[in-house]
Amino acid sequence: MNLVSVENIIEAAKNLKGVIERTPLQKNLALSDRYGCEVYLKREDLQQVRSYKIRGAYNKISSLSKEELAKGVICASAGNHAQGFAYSCHLLGVKGKVFMPSTTPKQKVNKVNFFGKEFIEVILTGDTFDDSYKSSIEACEKENLTFVHPFDDLKVMEGQGTIGLEILEDLQDIDYLFLPVGGGGISSGTGSYFKQKSPQTKLIGVEPEGAASLQKALATGKPIELPTIDKFVDGAAVQKVGFKTFEVIQQIIDDVVLVPEGKVCSTILQLYNEEAIVVEPAGALSIAALDFVKEEIKGKRIVCVVSGSNNDIDRMQEIKERSLIYEGLKHFFIVRFPQRPGALREFVNEVLGPKDDISRFEFVKKNARESGPALIGIELSDPNDYQGLIDRMDQYGINYTVINEDPDLFQYFI
Repeated sequence: MNLVSVENIIEAAKNLKGVIERTPLQKNLALSDRYGCEVYLKREDLQQVRSYKIRGAYNKISSLSKEELAKGVICASAGNHAQGFAYSCHLLGVKGKVFMPSTTPKQKVNKVNFFGKEFIEVILTGDTFDDSYKSSIEACEKENLTFVHPFDDLKVMEGQGTIGLEILEDLQDIDYLFLPVGGGGISSGTGSYFKQKSPQTKLIGVEPEGAASLQKALATGKPIELPTIDKFVDGAAVQKVGFKTFEVIQQIIDDVVLVPEGKVCSTILQLYNEEAIVVEPAGALSIAALDFVKEEIKGKRIVCVVSGSNNDIDRMQEIKERSLIYEGLKHFFIVRFPQRPGALREFVNEVLGPKDDISRFEFVKKNARESGPALIGIELSDPNDYQGLIDRMDQYGINYTVINEDPDLFQYFI
């Protein structure tokens, strides 16, 4: 497949005029200072539907014939494409069905219904995007609807490519462009425009570590479905990158950075606390990647695409906990206390450091003479205090298991 054409992206931009927001490209002083370079943020989180997905969805649906529109349209989405799809259906007066994973945050489901009004029907099915995608394809064939793919469609890719057009109209001489990668729509579309209009810019794809479908495809030469993924970065947690998008991406991408989900969480909190910017996990990906290339980007001019801000407040506790664990500030143990009076008091008074805090404690006393193991979460003020905590547990003969170091135990208990 050839690159997405510049001419078609320009036509998509004309088609989207008056429909989407021309989002700002903002220089971020704090990030620029932290990394010793010029950092600009393309704020797609400020779209009407709070993500860039409206660009591709509207461009695709508006290109359909009257006959196709009359039959209706259908899509599968983890959330953001669904909102862009729903809003497009509302604007164009087209009936649409949206298949979403049952794990989609409630906030996103509510927004789909809000943007689509009476034109949209939402069907929740499966645990991942790929599950809901398979169900939507079955319904599409059965009901003779037109499928609007969230990424693996040329018209969708052209719509997402308008982000690149806007960036280069606002700023020149860009050294690096950081693009979040899920199925590959934004990286193939925007990347194509950059490769043809700003070939000196290095294009960096950014994936969540737990759903690295692009890296797998690049290693094998074709899209391969990952057997399991971490669904936390729901806007980019795709088991298999698109076939059409991959054909483009493999020609243009310069590097792929994998970002641990915990680092994504730290970036979400940092942006909120320091910049008052609210982003969803996928929206934080491009910025979270900067820590992993900080030496390479010094003195450079870089752009990070902030892809969306559809975050559910109910997820904030999980985001904080994942961040603390990633930063080495929260640790979980199974502790088997000796059967004698004062053992727990000794643990608190002698084993814990002066700034250590017990944030979780679950303990079952079987009977007067026997106690079960305790699940203890300890929060540190400095990650360097961890070794001292371990040394004191060994010194006092504490029988413990470190849950953080055992993926199976961690998944089961935490």
